[in-house]
Amino acid sequence: MNLYFFVAIIALVCILGFFNEKVTKITYEIALMLFSVVIGLVLLAGAVIFSGTDAGNLLQQFQLTDIEGFLMEGVLCFMLFAGSCHMKLSDFKEQARQISVLAFVCTLIGACIYGALFYGASVLLGLNLSIPVCLMFGSIVAPTDPIAATGILSKFGLPKKISFLIEGESLFNDGVGVALFVCFSGAVTASSSGGFISVMLKEIFGAVAVGAGVTALCFLMYRFAHSKSLKIFISLLTVSLSYVICETCGFSGAIASVVCGLLFSALRSRFSEEDSETTGFFNSFWETTDSMLNSFLYVMLGLSFVRILQMEHVLLLSIIAIAANLIARSGSLALSSPLMGAIPDGYDRFSFIKLLTWGGLRGGLSVALAMSTKEMLPEQVYHIILGCTYAIVFFTTVIQGLTMKPVYSRISRTASGKR
Repeated sequence: MNLYFFVAIIALVCILGFFNEKVTKITYEIALMLFSVVIGLVLLAGAVIFSGTDAGNLLQQFQLTDIEGFLMEGVLCFMLFAGSCHMKLSDFKEQARQISVLAFVCTLIGACIYGALFYGASVLLGLNLSIPVCLMFGSIVAPTDPIAATGILSKFGLPKKISFLIEGESLFNDGVGVALFVCFSGAVTASSSGGFISVMLKEIFGAVAVGAGVTALCFLMYRFAHSKSLKIFISLLTVSLSYVICETCGFSGAIASVVCGLLFSALRSRFSEEDSETTGFFNSFWETTDSMLNSFLYVMLGLSFVRILQMEHVLLLSIIAIAANLIARSGSLALSSPLMGAIPDGYDRFSFIKLLTWGGLRGGLSVALAMSTKEMLPEQVYHIILGCTYAIVFFTTVIQGLTMKPVYSRISRTASGKR
């Protein structure tokens, strides 16, 4: 991202955020993506009208935002670390069973259901995508997004335990989704990478080992450092060094980033004797960093949305992908929720499934995983995977996000009537 492009993106974030704060007053993340889609349409129209001119070329170039470079060249690791480094694992003890079922069992079942549905649709449309590719796609869109969960759902007054359950699921299923992605992508590329088992062992366990090892070493400096700024620099070094080592060695940098965040959080709560000012400074830095990077991402997604949907087969398959996503999410919840035991806040199981189905928002991780398939898939298949992922992220963030409040109110009234 060069300086001119950075200025343009940060200007859009500020202008759209200010306009939304003063005029439309909808949820911040939704506003950024929705308004950016509108701007993307304007840019596309301008590029067509002024086609062949310098102005047309400039408009077209601005619309072709380099999201792949933005995410995959290091920014993703900071987003994943920021989402997990301020969470205290001790807070999850009370709902450990429910969160574990949602993060592990539900994500796995959802990826498999989605893969089966998308495979069936591809056969009916004559695309004949392979089963491993479809399962890999299922793992891409199965994890819910922690930024969407905390930034959008928290504004609707969800009960404390339900809200914490959704946030906990979205935090932990990032790592589960990445692990499933590594497994299924290993099956896709097994013939050229040494086989499925070796790929899985290398990428997953290698990433965990690197993340844990680098965090343990860097935390020794963190624990005995006194400067608040130095502590921030050490945390930046921890996640970026882990990511670089993993990318160099062929491990999963995304998994290592999640491991770094969770382990860093656990070590801070147990061994680091920080005062409230230092703790607040650390959390504020990473929350602000997370918000900034995700704001950039939402704007870039919106600007690129129309262009992606113009790719061959993508528009029709995007509609199918959105429907399959809702079916897979509700199906995975229905199959896994009996393992959770009692539903928090007095919800009956059916109301709980409806709430978490509509509240299962997707975000930057899904887009990053989709983009990472570029080297392993034919161009047409890559465009299908990327386009359908864009559609699901847009639908869950904007459509489900905008309608979440009335849906929640309706579900709550129904659930209260059954108590």
